[in-house]
Amino acid sequence: MGKIFKNMLPYWKWILLIILLLTVQAFCDLSLPQYTSDIIDVGIMNSGVEHILPEEMTAEDFVSAQLFMTSKEKETFADCYKAPEETGNYVRDCDDKTLEEMDEDLLEPIVMVYQMSQMKESDIDEKALTEKMGSEGAKVDLGQMMQALAAGKVEDEQILKMREGVSDQIDAIGASTLKSMGVTYAISCDKNAGVDTDSIQKRYLWTSGAKMLGFTLLMVVAAILVGYCASVVGAAVGRDLRDKTFRNVVQYSNAEMEQFSTASLITRSTNDVQQIQMVTTVFLRMILYAPIVGIGGIIKVAQTHAGMEWVIALAVLLIIGFVMVLVSISMPKFKIMQTLVDRLNLVSREILTGLSVIRAFGREKKEEERFDEANRSLTKTQLFTNRIMTFMMPGMMMIMYCITLLIVWVAAKRIDRGYMQVGAMTAFITYTMMIVMSFLMLTMMSIMMPRAGVAAERIEEVVNTKTSIIDTKEPYRAEKCEGVVKFSHVNFRYPGADEDVLSDIDFVAEPGKTTAIIGSTGCGKSTLVNLLPRFYDVTGGEITLDGVDIRKYSRKDLRESIGFVPQKGILFSGTIASNLRFGAKDATDEQIREAAEIAQASEFIEEKHDGYDSSIAQGGSNVSGGQKQRLAIARAIAKNPKIYVFDDSFSALDMKTDAALRKALKSRTENATVLIVAQRISTIINADQILVLDDGKIVGKGTHEKLLHSCEVYEQIARSQLSAKELGLAEEVG
Repeated sequence: MGKIFKNMLPYWKWILLIILLLTVQAFCDLSLPQYTSDIIDVGIMNSGVEHILPEEMTAEDFVSAQLFMTSKEKETFADCYKAPEETGNYVRDCDDKTLEEMDEDLLEPIVMVYQMSQMKESDIDEKALTEKMGSEGAKVDLGQMMQALAAGKVEDEQILKMREGVSDQIDAIGASTLKSMGVTYAISCDKNAGVDTDSIQKRYLWTSGAKMLGFTLLMVVAAILVGYCASVVGAAVGRDLRDKTFRNVVQYSNAEMEQFSTASLITRSTNDVQQIQMVTTVFLRMILYAPIVGIGGIIKVAQTHAGMEWVIALAVLLIIGFVMVLVSISMPKFKIMQTLVDRLNLVSREILTGLSVIRAFGREKKEEERFDEANRSLTKTQLFTNRIMTFMMPGMMMIMYCITLLIVWVAAKRIDRGYMQVGAMTAFITYTMMIVMSFLMLTMMSIMMPRAGVAAERIEEVVNTKTSIIDTKEPYRAEKCEGVVKFSHVNFRYPGADEDVLSDIDFVAEPGKTTAIIGSTGCGKSTLVNLLPRFYDVTGGEITLDGVDIRKYSRKDLRESIGFVPQKGILFSGTIASNLRFGAKDATDEQIREAAEIAQASEFIEEKHDGYDSSIAQGGSNVSGGQKQRLAIARAIAKNPKIYVFDDSFSALDMKTDAALRKALKSRTENATVLIVAQRISTIINADQILVLDDGKIVGKGTHEKLLHSCEVYEQIARSQLSAKELGLAEEVG
């Protein structure tokens, strides 16, 4: 988790904006159920009347409404109305805040008046009324009692005693249900005063609908902006991870490259990064929203006073238990899946790159079986996890629908007893679903997070694996490179190896001279020249350039002075010209033509329809091996370096082209140091210095003529390739 969140930190401003927008979205989302509840309870059940004080009252209703009010309450009540107008009605004249206060302060006396208006005289329990009045044994005459109340001759203490029963009702069934009684009384008063209650209802419904529409539009805008911001952050995190991974891999020496397969590096840079990018977007879009909605929903549920909070707790426990069972079964497979993706990519890459060899050896069927095995292993694991996950959504829906039915069943009883209103039940169901969905989103994230965590660890492994070839803090900068290369008793062994590959390599390569390296396969020729551009660092001795240890140069400066042609010619997608300018982006057309002519490549280039603008496919697959090698040589020549390194770069050339290329190259490199690794004697026969390697050691050093007579290994190689006559040894042949 920490590794994933660490990638988001640079975008904390975006995340704060997302949290703000999510809060707005959640506020709107949580407001809508309350409006739905109000439309049902107020707009439909109460005809759009929100308060217990009528808009207008007849003089008779105005007096009767005060029957059970104390003196102070009567004054407050009277202050809310204007004196009678021409119609003789009292008109309400107070603000919304006062009305809300009156809904609480005058609820008891108004409900008592409403109850009194709904009862016949014979239904009134005069004995109970007498007890409430505090008389001891004396029966109260109801008519006299009502006259006394109307005349204000009853003391406040006696009135408060009479209202104790209503207070008990409020505690038992809740203020909202009793308020609906008060609203019903207000509606009857409005009708008695001639107020058009239908227009009140329509106005309320239209106003509430407009508010709901406004909140919905605001919520949609916030959701769109959150989605956009989350996508921006997710894409930026993915970009940063790919950039970090690629930049680090490009800096790797050959030693680090051997730790990871190419297929694994590709998977980590694509599939693994995509996993983290997706989780980042989902986290910012949904998972941050879940706690906001969940906490807000709990607050709203508490405000409904529905008394069914235990239902939510039950739903959450069921969901967590269900998800934990699924996760415990499927999670081990998620961790295996990434390894299987690596394996499939490795097999696919091997087969596609070696297709010609596979066909030549008739191995198509076997390779298809190998691919099918890797593919089936991945598919089997994916199917297992997918099948487990298919139970999640139906299971969640089942739990949610069962919870909804439970809420309706419990709420129906409460509504029947007058403890709850229909709209409150609807709001409670909606809020419960919101809370349940928030926990569902969090549990879904708990499934995605571990898989993304594995991907983050794999990426971090690549990013944290630093190259062993590092520059010094203050690299040496030469004013001019002369090109004198000296190997001083160099030893080298590969990381983790038990024995040295090269031992006591000691020689000097000078400008204007060609140093050739020859030996049997696997004797360390390519390894030796790979030490010069610091693809590896020596493990003993030192290599100097112009008398300075190459480890004191920056890698950039060192490699800029070297024109390296690898054993396998590698071209990049683009054009011939772009490949020739690969090491010298400012090279002119004339310079790249000259380089191509020296490399004996101009002939086949000019035969192409687009010449130097002809396209080159990825890896140079649309040119032959010899053409690829000549273009690689031309690329090094175009760079015009002080040191040329040809690692068996003439092997794909015919003898005639080889000879012509070396002749043209000699004039170009007359002031440069040239190192050539070769298998053919004819390629290096005229070299100024030939090094003969055998089992990682120099067993011969000198010119061709000298080595023929002084080095047995060289003589054996020479005799295996050329006749004695060609070697000038005819007199030795019987």
